[in-house]
Amino acid sequence: MTDHAKPQDTIRKQILNDPSQVLEDQAIMRALIEADEEARGKNVVDLRTIALERLEGRLDRLEDTHRHVIASAYDNLASTNQIHRGTLAILEPNTFSEFLKLLEGELAEILNVASTRLVLESPTAKPEMEKNLQKEFGSGVCFCTPGAVTEYITHGRSATVRPVTLRAIQDADPILFGEVAHEVTSEALLYLDLGKGNLPAMVVLGSVHTEQFAPQKGADLLEFFANAFERILRRWLK
Repeated sequence: MTDHAKPQDTIRKQILNDPSQVLEDQAIMRALIEADEEARGKNVVDLRTIALERLEGRLDRLEDTHRHVIASAYDNLASTNQIHRGTLAILEPNTFSEFLKLLEGELAEILNVASTRLVLESPTAKPEMEKNLQKEFGSGVCFCTPGAVTEYITHGRSATVRPVTLRAIQDADPILFGEVAHEVTSEALLYLDLGKGNLPAMVVLGSVHTEQFAPQKGADLLEFFANAFERILRRWLK
């Protein structure tokens, strides 16, 4: 009678027929190397093993970097599409009332933020007038006294006002963020220059994600959106 083939003979035959099955399996290769190290003893140093470990470490770091770059690229693409859609949206209204209606909610959805608010400085702005002004201009607009925009952006410090300011916040102001103020954890402040003879303004974007408007994030896209917004607003103020 013919003896049955031993398991190791079957494995040996498979390896000889297709060595790539072993060479491409990191777990198997690591086990073989460790077994070889144990057979040699602890007093023998194999430089090939050390080199292999370093190469594996570099490969792992390269793969992590590759995944991070791809994720960042997708994130940038999504942000670009949102800003383009937002810019087209503010270009669309034919009347100022339609423009104000856009600010009440649809623009926030397009930009994927919790809230959007246009803040206008006015010499006659008073807290007791806020409800009447909201009835006239809608919930997407609020008014403040002259100088309040710069003071809010700089926190009252003597500093140059940048076109876009990104930062995390706590205890968000309900006047600026409405009903979602308790959820907002970061904000983007877009400073608007409305031209000679007009007081400055700003667009306030609020997010429930602290990292969405983190200070280290790029602001080029938001600066472009702010430039488009202020030019459109100048047209309505003429």
